[in-house]
Amino acid sequence: MSEKSILVVNDGAYLTLHYRLATLAGEDIISTFGESPATILLGQGQLAPHLEVALIGLEEGSHTTQELEPEQAFGQRNSDLVQKVSLQTLRDNSAYGEQFKVGDLIDFAAPSGGRFAGVILELYEDSALFDFNHPLAGQRILFEVKIIGIL
Repeated sequence: MSEKSILVVNDGAYLTLHYRLATLAGEDIISTFGESPATILLGQGQLAPHLEVALIGLEEGSHTTQELEPEQAFGQRNSDLVQKVSLQTLRDNSAYGEQFKVGDLIDFAAPSGGRFAGVILELYEDSALFDFNHPLAGQRILFEVKIIGIL
């Protein structure tokens, strides 16, 4: 009689899983629990690299919750990512006639062709102060995972 080998998550694993990111107070940021599970291939950027690292070594069928430090999640806040942007640049990258207010999340085209987003912190006569840090930068978060299957 042969024993069934236990599958363990490793680099390049193809996984079916449920996952949840939450604040330390338990408020969901994103969750697949209660929905269809996610299917991901590690190393393809479907999850942030540090989140993928937190999956390595978990066994098929395991259900864990880890508290991640900012460096393991969305990084520390970077004061260099708080910058002024001219209102002309803001208008050039927005829908015609769009109105802006403090707290708005604005999406920009990057010179390299990608996209990035920032939150308006302050509005001035000819510019706006933006925070381009991820909204969860600098925060510890909970990462709950249930590994359903490993291929």
